[in-house]
Amino acid sequence: MKVVGFAGYSGAGKTTLVERLVLELRHRGLRVSVVKHAHHSFDIDHPGKDSYRHREAGAFEVVVASNRRLVLQRQFEQEAELSVHHLIAELYDGVDWVLVEGFKESDLLKVEVWRAAANRPVRYPDDDFVVAIATDSASALPQATLRPVLDLNDAHAVAEWLIHNQDRFHYSAPEFL
Repeated sequence: MKVVGFAGYSGAGKTTLVERLVLELRHRGLRVSVVKHAHHSFDIDHPGKDSYRHREAGAFEVVVASNRRLVLQRQFEQEAELSVHHLIAELYDGVDWVLVEGFKESDLLKVEVWRAAANRPVRYPDDDFVVAIATDSASALPQATLRPVLDLNDAHAVAEWLIHNQDRFHYSAPEFL
């Protein structure tokens, strides 16, 4: 599988880009998974649903499955900060691409998503894992770079760049897993 991260500050356009890339890669017949970093208080379950009731009763894991979908919820007894590598290990092995949104401090190769209008600093000068920058303001980048600069609003071109450079993104799990 190929794994690439998309890192940037909130409001830069990571989610929109990843959503469009999923569509672009799927149109090419590729199987795509997404790993997203969320804040500690997120919840995908709703009061009154059976799975919510099981979790609230104290179940460590609740698996809900149908003929079209499977969901695994795991409730940690103590706070646990899982690495992106632990989350990738949970994914189906037959996927072609994993798009990782967030985890900007990870050791994955990543595309920095940056908008000048957001008035936030760039990461690429200090992050050797940033291999390209996706931006809507290439001329406004605060520091020159030899890294490819991609059009944030052209998911087709970003997907083409990923496919063209796919050998760089082959994933090997770290030995500690």
